[in-house]
Amino acid sequence: MPKLVYPFLRSILFTLPPEEAHKVAMTAMEFVCSTGLIKPLLQRPEWESVHFGIHFPNPIGLAAGFDKNANYLQSLTALGFGFIEIGTVTPRPQIGNPKPRLFRLVDDYALINRMGFNNDGVVSVATRLKNFRHKNNFRQVPIGGNIGKNFDTDNVVAYKDYLFCFNELFDCVDYFVVNISSPNTKSLRDLQERTILKKLLEHLQNANMAKAHAKPILLKIAPDLETPQIEDIVSVVLETKLQGLIIHNTSISRDNLQTSATRIKKIGAGGLSGKPLKNRSIELIKIVHHLTNGKLTLIANGGIFNQQDVLERLNAGAQLVQVWTGFIYEGTNIVKKIMNNSNFMR
Repeated sequence: MPKLVYPFLRSILFTLPPEEAHKVAMTAMEFVCSTGLIKPLLQRPEWESVHFGIHFPNPIGLAAGFDKNANYLQSLTALGFGFIEIGTVTPRPQIGNPKPRLFRLVDDYALINRMGFNNDGVVSVATRLKNFRHKNNFRQVPIGGNIGKNFDTDNVVAYKDYLFCFNELFDCVDYFVVNISSPNTKSLRDLQERTILKKLLEHLQNANMAKAHAKPILLKIAPDLETPQIEDIVSVVLETKLQGLIIHNTSISRDNLQTSATRIKKIGAGGLSGKPLKNRSIELIKIVHHLTNGKLTLIANGGIFNQQDVLERLNAGAQLVQVWTGFIYEGTNIVKKIMNNSNFMR
């Protein structure tokens, strides 16, 4: 896409409410992909690596939350992502929190969302994934399944929700991400407490090991954790033999924003994503990399917009990265712009 096209399109899309703009843009992309008119985009940037037994064409992935229901895999694959994570999905469909629930902070290159795990339910998503993979065997990229619990499931039995999603998605994703860190489902972050977390992960790993071929399981953590909490979580992850961590989810912090305090107060609760999280992202990667002695695959997520952002995460100890908010602001060429430089292939 020519350099000036996306800023123009973005200016139009940003006149729409964020959720509506997302649906309009991605529905249009799916249609264009179905016509075969964007074949030049199908040349995915390559910088292959292998992590937890999976071949990644390049290290730039799309984070969960963008394609919750696996509706847009054709177009997202065409845009060159090295891997795509769907979800978060829950056992039963749920509508999520009341609208409006997604807000742009344009001055900060950031978003605030309180979506609340709105999704079609894991059975419908699994069916969609199986159909996609059946039709597109010639152009596979790794697909991750981000799993969570329904909003009304008590934390004491939350592991049952995760197990149900795990079993339903097992045959149609390449790896799993356990989401216990979204700030938008009441009490979800309490699952990060050591005892509850260990029980949850042990149930998942027991189910995983009972399969003919186990699949990688990763944990997605919050950026707002204190160091003792991080140490507890890392120790549980190592004890339960997970393959990696995603660092990190959205933040409840509102520090160092250019957007007026009045508007921030009006928006209210939700998770912050985008450029304001850059420093915390790098700091947390370094902490976890040190605690794990580099034994786990770390996927960086938070404030990634350009090549420099990616290199900083890789140098801090991450092996892969995911974009979300950066995709909204930088546009459909974000993967190519990051990869299209010989300095990146160091």
